[in-house]
Amino acid sequence: MKELQLKYGCNPNQKPSRIYMGDDSELPIKVLMGKPGYINFLDAFNGWQLVRELKAATGLPAATSFKHVSPAGAAIGLPLTETLAKIYWVDDMGELSPLACAYARARGADRMSSFGDFIALSDVCDKDTASLIKREVSDGVIAPGYTQEALEILAQKKNGNYNVIQIDENYRPNPIEHKEVFGITFEQGRQELPIDDALLSNIVTENKELPPEAVRDLKISLITLKYTQSNSVCFVKDGQAIGIGAGQQSRVHCTRLAGQKADNWLLRQCPKVMNLPFIDGIRRADRDNAIDVYIGEEYMDVLADGAWQKIFKEKPEVFTREEKRAWLDQMTGVVLGSDAFFPFSDNIERAKKSGVAYIAEPGGSVRDDAVIECCNKYGMVMAFTGIRLFHH
Repeated sequence: MKELQLKYGCNPNQKPSRIYMGDDSELPIKVLMGKPGYINFLDAFNGWQLVRELKAATGLPAATSFKHVSPAGAAIGLPLTETLAKIYWVDDMGELSPLACAYARARGADRMSSFGDFIALSDVCDKDTASLIKREVSDGVIAPGYTQEALEILAQKKNGNYNVIQIDENYRPNPIEHKEVFGITFEQGRQELPIDDALLSNIVTENKELPPEAVRDLKISLITLKYTQSNSVCFVKDGQAIGIGAGQQSRVHCTRLAGQKADNWLLRQCPKVMNLPFIDGIRRADRDNAIDVYIGEEYMDVLADGAWQKIFKEKPEVFTREEKRAWLDQMTGVVLGSDAFFPFSDNIERAKKSGVAYIAEPGGSVRDDAVIECCNKYGMVMAFTGIRLFHH
């Protein structure tokens, strides 16, 4: 198959639309089910690159949950704790395969953003992973292969029209890539920079203790940023992204956005949230929305008379600012990666509120000294990578 005709481009009025190989070679994919669209393929190909690199960097299966050409979550296949299994709503599924654990983490970190995602898997999709995908609202999945059991399970989604793409894991693109904007062709070398331990060796802070787990998580953060629309920052904890701030013009707005998502991830683990008395039969999306509102500043939207009765069996107590701050202050050991330098120390101040202890950024700002000083104030470890990871 040298080309694939699509229904339309980014929007229904953008026709004709297709994907094809510029050198007239065969496409490195097979569509096993469904009819993926233009944006589906953008998510699929970006997501596949991300998980392929995560697998190469860590040696573990990887998964990502993509929405609108940026990851909502990305993770490697570490076992789930009892708490994580519960907040990701997979505690009824028993012990999961490493690949399924990776997707549970990628999907579960920011369930609001992951709603209707496109999934990328580094390994052959197995029964456990397919069973997890089946129960979520999702547009499709790309993987290097699928077991027969997995295909049978995925065929039950959307009356057999769920988008399932198989990609040739040995495919490597041309080192020069092209993009057309306004009828003008852009050309550049592909972003092939390896994210490895050496990239994190230039530690510029007084504290230079970078444990192996932090090195792993910093690599996860930087690899995730390679495929996230810039400006972007990424908070990572225990092998998974817990907050991604993408596409913001101001870097501190990226940090605030990602930090809030990281905070929400921890707040969802508080017993007060985990034990919310939801009514029987509540839809998964409605439950996720209610949690997001409950832990936010507009909690009365779900606690007001006439509202809570539609969601809860009994009216929950308010989760006060003081209670939330006390719970968040327990967060430690979080890493933060940035796709370009931090121009002001306000980013570090915000990162501290979300438990950040380790940072990787390019360096090169005229205010590097102030940023380093702020890190030293909190005993953080910061590495200058010397490289930028813009993605557009």
